Amino acid sequence: MSSPPIPSPPSTGASAASRRIRRRWPIITGSVALGVALLMGLLLATRDAPSGLDQEWLDELIDERGPWFDVPALLLDWVGGHVVGIVVVPLAMVIWLLALRRPWAAGFSIAAAIVSAGVVQLLKAVFDRARPELMLVASDEGSFPSGHVANAATIAVVVGLVFGLGPDRRWWVWLVGSAYVVAMALSRTYLGVHWLTDTIGGVLIGGGIAVALWAPIADRLSAEPRSPRSARSEHPL
Repeated sequence: MSSPPIPSPPSTGASAASRRIRRRWPIITGSVALGVALLMGLLLATRDAPSGLDQEWLDELIDERGPWFDVPALLLDWVGGHVVGIVVVPLAMVIWLLALRRPWAAGFSIAAAIVSAGVVQLLKAVFDRARPELMLVASDEGSFPSGHVANAATIAVVVGLVFGLGPDRRWWVWLVGSAYVVAMALSRTYLGVHWLTDTIGGVLIGGGIAVALWAPIADRLSAEPRSPRSARSEHPL
């Protein structure tokens, strides 16, 4: 006779409910970040002049302008925007993640990049904040939020969520990503194309969108191979 089926443990329902609750918090956190960015934009749009903090920060960086700082700032301007930052870098991330046999991570990466860029352009058009006058590079209309910083924050948070969580989490991924976002924010204000509050808004939007999009597929991402070695072992040639 076949043995009777083993009943499911009573904790299964509680475990599923716990997972649902854990998923809500990233969505709530991301939504709050976006809400704060929207509130910032609304408040800044009603001002006829930049805030004292914005002006003081810009004045300090203008005083530090020189060849040693121009080169890295211009390099970050090239990497973080234009065709390279908007097209080349996101596509390179997708190709890299697909090479690691992580299709869900690749889809998450490109979805976060597209949504982040779309929200940034929408808010630029809605708020139409004037940029600083002493710009070192040409830029389009709309200062709030910073698209370069939003793009950097999206990349940093996506890579952190994909590689910086789980049992084999790499803590240094978060450190490198944070340094990249800070460097991008500094470069945008140093070049005079954004106010400090524009870069803060960019961080909130880029990071908030990445976190909110990650929550519904967190389980799918954690089930994918977490290293090239594990990917090869699960998919041998």
